[in-house]
Amino acid sequence: MLYLSKFASAALFAIVAALCLPSAAEASSATAKKKHAAAKSASAPVRASARSIKRIRSVEAPGRPSFGQIAGLHATQDDLALKSSAALVLDQDTNEVLFSKNSEAVLPIASLTKLMTAVVVTEAQMPLDEVLTITQDDVDTEKHSGSRLRVGTQLSRGEMLHLALMSSENRAAHALGRQYPGGLDAFVGAMNAKAQELGMADTRYVEPTGLSSRNQSSARDLATLVKAAHAHQIIRELSTTPEHQVAIGKRQMQFRNTNLLVRNPTWDIGLQKTGYISEAGRCLVMQAQLAGRKLIMVFLDSTGKYSRIGDAERVRKWINESAPVAAELPRVTS
Repeated sequence: MLYLSKFASAALFAIVAALCLPSAAEASSATAKKKHAAAKSASAPVRASARSIKRIRSVEAPGRPSFGQIAGLHATQDDLALKSSAALVLDQDTNEVLFSKNSEAVLPIASLTKLMTAVVVTEAQMPLDEVLTITQDDVDTEKHSGSRLRVGTQLSRGEMLHLALMSSENRAAHALGRQYPGGLDAFVGAMNAKAQELGMADTRYVEPTGLSSRNQSSARDLATLVKAAHAHQIIRELSTTPEHQVAIGKRQMQFRNTNLLVRNPTWDIGLQKTGYISEAGRCLVMQAQLAGRKLIMVFLDSTGKYSRIGDAERVRKWINESAPVAAELPRVTS
């Protein structure tokens, strides 16, 4: 809800009142015809005022702050000037930490959740050609987000997995969890069991899509998850597909990757996943080869639509510029 200052509220009220008042000529009109015309002309300014108020609200109303903003994590300064409030870059082979910023802060992870969803589905070895159906149970009642997969849509488990990883399709991810042996509760239990097995002590899942802000983890834990997920070829392939066409009924629907960098030929990305809800900010995890090294990058709670992409580019520039200077990259922590 927008709260204006007393001065701004008084000014706005005066403007609206002035626009809504009829002119002197209209007030003194003696005929019914003129009175009708005056009423008609007076109604136009009222509608204009309503639109003006709506514009003021859309411009001035602040967005809901993320958990990281509420905790003050964005006040943390770092040498790369990242927009993410938490970040981690490490060598996949040696586990050497190259960059760390609030990497142990526990935050909502949005659709990064789907990476664990994919790991559990893949390791359960359920048939990927089995047809699953989107039902009303898969409709988002948490954030009321939309979906291109209507209730009644039928796709193979493999296609659902593809859309969940590549296009972050929430209904597809939920259907994967719902169709797990034992149902959704068993699936969430398997997600948490896998996190515990991997040593992800800061991580907790309550559902398979990431729409709930109660799905939480740390950058350090997510780096562990990326490394585990990268071991599965199918997750590497499906998460990095630039786009994919799916036959839904008699229609062919085109889906695209939510990560713009997979379409950038200068990047060598082996695995990726994006995420966003207001509580989590913009999130991104990737495995990529830079300067001859296999690196895992985690960016959480970035502000701005493209800021997570910008952060990845800043890290890449830093890595490439540092590599020729010394045999080892300088370690940056904050």
